[in-house]
Amino acid sequence: MRFVLSSLGVVVRKPFQCLLHCWVVLLPVLGGMTLLACDDSDRFTVNRGAVLRFSSDTIRFDTVLTTIPSSTRMLTVYNRNKNGLRIQRVWMERMKDSPYQVNVDGISLSPAQEAYDFEVRGGDSLMVFVKVLLPETGQDEPLVNNDRLMIQLESGVVQSVVLTATAQDSYMWRGKIIHSDTTLCSGRPFVIYDSLVVAPDITLTLERGVQLYFHDKANLLVYGRLDVRGVRDSMVVFRGDRTDRLFDYLPYDNTPSRWGGIRLFAESTGNRFCGADIHSATFGIACDSSSVDEEKLRLENSVLHNIGGDGLSVLGNRIRVTNTQISNTLGHCVSVVGGDVEFLHCTLAQFYPWEALRGKALYLANQRFNMSYPLYKAHFLNCIITGYSDDVIQGSIDDEEDNVDYLFDHCLLNTVKSDDMRRFVGIVYEADEKDKDTCAREKNFFLFDTKNFLYDFRLDSCSVARNIGDMKWALQLPDDPYGVSRVSDEGPDAGCYEYVPRKIEEKQ
Repeated sequence: MRFVLSSLGVVVRKPFQCLLHCWVVLLPVLGGMTLLACDDSDRFTVNRGAVLRFSSDTIRFDTVLTTIPSSTRMLTVYNRNKNGLRIQRVWMERMKDSPYQVNVDGISLSPAQEAYDFEVRGGDSLMVFVKVLLPETGQDEPLVNNDRLMIQLESGVVQSVVLTATAQDSYMWRGKIIHSDTTLCSGRPFVIYDSLVVAPDITLTLERGVQLYFHDKANLLVYGRLDVRGVRDSMVVFRGDRTDRLFDYLPYDNTPSRWGGIRLFAESTGNRFCGADIHSATFGIACDSSSVDEEKLRLENSVLHNIGGDGLSVLGNRIRVTNTQISNTLGHCVSVVGGDVEFLHCTLAQFYPWEALRGKALYLANQRFNMSYPLYKAHFLNCIITGYSDDVIQGSIDDEEDNVDYLFDHCLLNTVKSDDMRRFVGIVYEADEKDKDTCAREKNFFLFDTKNFLYDFRLDSCSVARNIGDMKWALQLPDDPYGVSRVSDEGPDAGCYEYVPRKIEEKQ
């Protein structure tokens, strides 16, 4: 019997020879196939010691406003073993009661909150994406909401990852206009969409502990009057509504321009901010031009920090600012164009970390766009005015007759030394402190963590601002915002905070 294996080009005359020649020819091919079959990633094990590893054992969402979907968090599931692992089942421990929405390797667990049959080859991984939509809790206080993502392997081993979020109920206001005198009290935060407007001749009172969360670009627009009544342990907070994180180490709340800002229109007078915490805005407080016959703004015991424009801008207004910190702004910390202003025991610190082309700590002028705004008075008493550059004070003052009333009295200034002894009295100049070991500029302050964007502008022990204030000004404000006495030691410190010894562990 004679036949031809044309594909292999072999002529075989006997059955035994046929088998022999086929084996010889196919051996290299079969050998290659055998090698492929021996690849560990193609083998799957049911050894109970072979388990998965996770990029984190807990997925945290911090505070999540109820009824608003959270951002998405990612979990990586690793198979560090040589052999593959089969996942028989993935489910949420609370099943259909779970508020968490999970996607495993492109497969959503919803609506049954479970899925089956996944493979993770040896040395490979798969991705899990998690977000949460929390229902209202019916209470003012935050409430922790936990669940677990359960994973069962073919071996029967069950592994889990904790999912946790803090639920916070809130009042949702969209395009809200305050038409009658209104008082807001502490409790759940107010989330502002499309801005909050205070109508003319109307007073909005914010009691201690009130929190206003502004959505992207939303503003507080005041035609009437604001009365803010915060205290150090329960400040009134103005912030953005992003409660999640840009990076694991960086909350959105620590980044600028998360919302708009507070604008006091021309007809708005008699505003009082006490114990206000205004941060992460696009601008802080903007005061439209108005007469100096009435006080536009009294700002006390407050903080304006991490702002993407000017912190406080004054245009021909009468204002008084005491015991207040204005820091880290892309624009000027304080911009004064005309008006009648007094700053007593304030800290203006220009250390904006996000861009090098930042504004000054203080800008003084009496004209803008070729329009004159008389600067009747600009007094800075027992203040700190500092920042990264060698000169953080800028002026554009037309003063041919030398009669503009501006004064720096017993301040720490980071500017060029002035020979004007009438307007610069008892000044310590940081620009003279060239020694790298000198405690000046950012070294004045207790905590200056530019990696995590954490700051504490209370004084460090070596600060050159200690004991340089004038007692006559300190007697007007005998206590700092923390209630620390200024008048019971060697002398009052410049700035809004009086030095107290603190443990180094507090910086952690």
